[in-house]
Amino acid sequence: MAASRVAFDLRIPSDVDYIEGVVELASQRCRELKFPPSKCSLNVPVALSEALSNAILRGNVGAGGKQVRVRAIIDDHSLVFEVVDEGPGFDLDASTKDCTTDENITREEGRGLFLMRKLMDRVESFQQEGNVVRLTLRRA
Repeated sequence: MAASRVAFDLRIPSDVDYIEGVVELASQRCRELKFPPSKCSLNVPVALSEALSNAILRGNVGAGGKQVRVRAIIDDHSLVFEVVDEGPGFDLDASTKDCTTDENITREEGRGLFLMRKLMDRVESFQQEGNVVRLTLRRA
């Protein structure tokens, strides 16, 4: 089993103005770890931006005074991002809508989760010291 280490562990205010800086840091770490350039410039930024905006706007309901924790964990095989908000949690499968189908093409909700699932190798959601969304990107 590969040893894992924390690449970064941040707590940011529940404010969308912080998303860009966190995403840039994550993309930089992705490049430093020699992941494919397309994954560092597309997959990670889009999926992480969606996870952070969901945590801030839906999980924390944009409430001032709340925080979002973002942690990046790496090992020889993968890069994992954990986004933790102070919300009640949600059902990942029930909340994900295929936005390419006729009945969902005009709906806004569920698009971010759909994108995360298309761009990352694994997306999970669970409760542990808050609502956690875990995004996993495998090296190969």
